[in-house]
Amino acid sequence: MRTSATKRILFFLLMLCIAVPVLFPFLWMLSSSFKTQVDIVAWPPRIIFSPIIDNYIRVFAEQNFLRYFKNSLIVGLCAVGFSLLLGLPAAYSIARFKQKKLSVFILVARLMPGISFLMPWYIIFSRLRLMDSYVALILSHMLIALPIVVWIMSSYFESIPLEMEESAMVDGATRQKAFLSIILPIATPGIVTSITLSFIFSWNNFMFSQVLSMEKTKTLPIAVYNFVSYAEVDWGAVMAAAVAIMTPAIILTMIFQKYVVKGLTMGAVKG
Repeated sequence: MRTSATKRILFFLLMLCIAVPVLFPFLWMLSSSFKTQVDIVAWPPRIIFSPIIDNYIRVFAEQNFLRYFKNSLIVGLCAVGFSLLLGLPAAYSIARFKQKKLSVFILVARLMPGISFLMPWYIIFSRLRLMDSYVALILSHMLIALPIVVWIMSSYFESIPLEMEESAMVDGATRQKAFLSIILPIATPGIVTSITLSFIFSWNNFMFSQVLSMEKTKTLPIAVYNFVSYAEVDWGAVMAAAVAIMTPAIILTMIFQKYVVKGLTMGAVKG
């Protein structure tokens, strides 16, 4: 009995050691979003303070943050949608026909620093007059989303027994029909995992939006710059904007958490 209680205490302490470094920055940011500028920069830090909502008013009322939210949503959804359209057949082909070289090539595109693609994208979109357009941002964000979809789904498709689609083809279904009617429904957890992770990476992307977008298509991470000037930084508004940016990603992760875990673990099991 004493051993069991000791194990629970040790487990709790271990979880606390892991959770505190992860949650502390977010909790600090959340509390700072309700502080005045004086309270934020005060030393020693003020744990007890009078909360205000002025920072959120400046973010949503004065800076037209909802427009930036719409831009991020359009770019993220389109980038993920087109990545699924291209990535699911590609991942299936890699899994079933053992196209390992193609898999490595796509993975290398994900591992390469994004800045290495930035200058070619800038030159191409400038000459095509696509700067400050959704097309430029969607295509650039697909460099992030598409490799994630292929990487996750190729492993997941390999874990699905080949006999299932062979049975369907024996009954007269084409390979395309078997893929759409049998494989994709089974692979739903993997697809949800791909959507969640690729959307979060697109949602938080800063570098491509910083160079390829302007006032018309500015996304949420870039909008934070509105509160940074040469003379000062409005830390309260920056913290409020950061909370507003993180909230949709946190909610999405919490909703699909079980699917993400299942998708990642099932993809690691062969046969």
